Amino acid sequence: MKALIIIDMQVEMQRRIDAGRDCVNPDAPQRIASLAEAFRARGQPVIHIRHRADDPASPLHTDAAGFPPMPCAEAVGDEPVFVKRTSSGFASTDLAAYLRNRGISDLVVTGAVAGFCVNSTVRAGADLGFGMTVVRDAVLGFDLPAAQLAAHTIFDVTMAHLEADFARIVDTADIVNE
Repeated sequence: MKALIIIDMQVEMQRRIDAGRDCVNPDAPQRIASLAEAFRARGQPVIHIRHRADDPASPLHTDAAGFPPMPCAEAVGDEPVFVKRTSSGFASTDLAAYLRNRGISDLVVTGAVAGFCVNSTVRAGADLGFGMTVVRDAVLGFDLPAAQLAAHTIFDVTMAHLEADFARIVDTADIVNE
């Protein structure tokens, strides 16, 4: 069975976009919403992963304004929400057991951020034996100003690494039109 995974699409990501941060796919939230709608219409699972920082000063601390989900990532009905403290959606949650207990073997991954949590979740999922697909145009990527690396550079290298050994890379239309 196939499931849609939405990673870290929290208000902090929209704040970064709105602040004009160098970004790839600022329209990813709309694509994620259409993917979630397609999965729900087909009766396929939609799974949400959110990042929780322990530092009270972090914009992703549970009490911070950046922690809640963006509208595209709000759980509907009994859709599961896994809250992680690590980069990978697998390392600090029981996501793998949840997927295996439900016969979910293939994951379609969207969300934030390409070079961090999407990357580590996809690699971990592949290592655990799950079929991984990344929806390139439904993944946010941001720059690394301290390293003077542009968002597109990081994004392109991340997607190339994932496609080389860990995942199939597609666009939203490929999944919606399946």
